[in-house]
Amino acid sequence: MKKLPFIYGKSSDLINFTDRKEEIERLEMNFKSLINTTIISPRRWGKTSLVENVAEKIRTENKNIKVCMIDIFNVRSESEFYEHFAKEILKGTSSRWEEMAENAKKFLSHLLPKITFSPDSQAGISFGIEWKTLQENPDDILNLPEDIAKAKNISVVVCVDEFQSIGDFPESIAFQRKLRSHWQHHHNVGYCLYGSKRAMLLDIFSNVSMPFYKFGDILFLQKISNKKWGEFIKKRFEDTGKKIALEQAEYLAERVDNHSYYVQQLAQQTWLRTKTSCSKTIIDDSLQSVKNQLSLLFVGQIETMTSTQINFLKAVLDGETAFTSQNSLKKYRFGSSANVQKIKNALISREIIDISSQQVDILDPIFKLWLKEDYF
Repeated sequence: MKKLPFIYGKSSDLINFTDRKEEIERLEMNFKSLINTTIISPRRWGKTSLVENVAEKIRTENKNIKVCMIDIFNVRSESEFYEHFAKEILKGTSSRWEEMAENAKKFLSHLLPKITFSPDSQAGISFGIEWKTLQENPDDILNLPEDIAKAKNISVVVCVDEFQSIGDFPESIAFQRKLRSHWQHHHNVGYCLYGSKRAMLLDIFSNVSMPFYKFGDILFLQKISNKKWGEFIKKRFEDTGKKIALEQAEYLAERVDNHSYYVQQLAQQTWLRTKTSCSKTIIDDSLQSVKNQLSLLFVGQIETMTSTQINFLKAVLDGETAFTSQNSLKKYRFGSSANVQKIKNALISREIIDISSQQVDILDPIFKLWLKEDYF
């Protein structure tokens, strides 16, 4: 079957990755210089694809830099973190499983490590000591990338996806202090920390009272420009023998607010409906189809909101900015001005809205469109 020219719902390889030239250069420089980096942006803006593409570039060009990719989305506790972290560091710095087992024995001998392999060649690790002992002496694990880097005379870059998950660990702040106290002394290792919950990451890295405040370079990912999206979409159509005018390609991206995930999804649906040459009607029909596919999810989302939260979304769509004015409080039945802040905080924590430069925006462009055209 012919490979589709647009990718969404998974990280993009280089051919499906567009623009981000400045971010790629900055992240590549940070990786090579071992500068700790935090990447912050709303969900589905391409953070993971950016990191993976830079990591692959580094691996290809410099054999003395090892990049370890760690996803802690399903990690729920400090003990799980230690096991997952150790496994991925050993795997990322080893070229074969024998070397991985040898490194585990060499660098984690006090923890009595046990390496297991499943039929699909996935490695696992466990420790032959009590959790209490491991919790009190995590040095061997948290210093593992630095110890391996020194011993092998290499540099190591550790990329941790969904880093905000540590905020849900029991005694999270104490654990964050433990991580920071070890990692800040690593001179042969650079850390790249990122995730899908912008508000939580901002609190972890921008709050002066948090352990990871000023841990390194903070990269705020911006949307890819409409012009760049237009050029990318046009080329991908042409690469597969189909046509779309640049103006129509830019229109496609603009309809979903240049949101990386939705641009790729809408472009794919449009490409599938295009026999030889795309038209604006095909784009609009494709967008309607995407919206219809997601409508049940949006209904479920609305059903979990309070009436004042729904009213707030209506106010945002109406272009309201003075949410605490007497007119707004009365018109949208917000209650008190203090309640407005509670509504904002609740919607931000659920990643439904974002606030930048005092401007409130609904993050999901298809949800925003559905609210405007169908719900309200």
